[in-house]
Amino acid sequence: MQNSSFTNPKMVKLARVLIIIVIVWIVADFFGIKPTSFFQPKVGMRPVTQPLGELGADERASIEVFKRISPSVTYITNKRFQRDYFSFNVMEIPQGTGSGFLWDNKGHIVTNFHVVYEADEIEVRMRDGKSYDADVVGADPDHDLVVLQINATNLNISPVMIGSSKDLLVGQKVLAIGNPFGLDSTLTTGVISALGRTIQSMTKRYIHDVIQTDAAINPGNSGGPLLDSFGRLIGVNTAIISPSGTYSGVGFAVPVDTVNRIVTKLINHGKVGRPGFGISLIPEHIMSRTGIEGVGILEVFKGSSAAEAGLREVKHLSNGRIEMGDIIIEVDGSHVKNSTDLVRILDRHEVGDEVDIVIIRKNVKKSVRIIIQSVN
Repeated sequence: MQNSSFTNPKMVKLARVLIIIVIVWIVADFFGIKPTSFFQPKVGMRPVTQPLGELGADERASIEVFKRISPSVTYITNKRFQRDYFSFNVMEIPQGTGSGFLWDNKGHIVTNFHVVYEADEIEVRMRDGKSYDADVVGADPDHDLVVLQINATNLNISPVMIGSSKDLLVGQKVLAIGNPFGLDSTLTTGVISALGRTIQSMTKRYIHDVIQTDAAINPGNSGGPLLDSFGRLIGVNTAIISPSGTYSGVGFAVPVDTVNRIVTKLINHGKVGRPGFGISLIPEHIMSRTGIEGVGILEVFKGSSAAEAGLREVKHLSNGRIEMGDIIIEVDGSHVKNSTDLVRILDRHEVGDEVDIVIIRKNVKKSVRIIIQSVN
């Protein structure tokens, strides 16, 4: 009698192997594993393609600027204290964050006023991770600038180099370093999109000669430096135009010439007196009825530089009529159409400067020399 295949040891062994293969196949398919992958060769890492040459000159310049300037850029946290109504414990609540930068070797930090607005405590963190409590030296909300002081010795960090904003050109490359969304030491690049822009500060007063850039500026960048391709400060990033509140390609920076002037005053005096003549102006909607472009003087304050220069205010005559005061149409060679023009021109001057103005008095033009004074 011949042996059956089911009793043949070799056939039994082969059958067992086939059954195991089928079971493995079914289990692998159940878990989403392709059984054919067991029989495919393994794939190794792809080889690294070597660079065809050195980095471009523009790339090397940006890298060098970041290495040199980023240690002086700070991370600023605005904190407020709030008392718990149930436990009466005082809690520290972060209000927001922003950027700043080291102004000099004495521990002065410059940032935007709105970054530290209503802060009970301000913390400044350097790129090396060291944190310092900061005090406010002086603030100028009209230009959205504030100077802080940290008690730090042996910082061994070079302050940002100061450039000039009067020679800037549209199309010029710029770099912004800051902490967008809390991501510290972030570098973005772009160009100067426009010059001479005007934006409103928190106080609703206008900041003039503002730099517009397409370098990415987001929440957290406020107060950080805007740099030229040499790494010199040309502005302080302060605002963006965006319906969503994030980058839209339109950012603004306070020009460095304004920053340099304001910061120097804040460090030396703790405040900035607005330049003026010591006058109040006729409302513009009333001036528009006269058909004359310029700013009308409503009142000349006693003891003011306007009074010393002999400027005249509106007078109420005995017959009930009103006599128009002087109308300023030109200051320091620049035409004045409205109060915004006047503020912009005066903002470029220091208190104590003497300027020539042109007025209209009883339909006659007259030139007057006047000293710019500090006004509240």
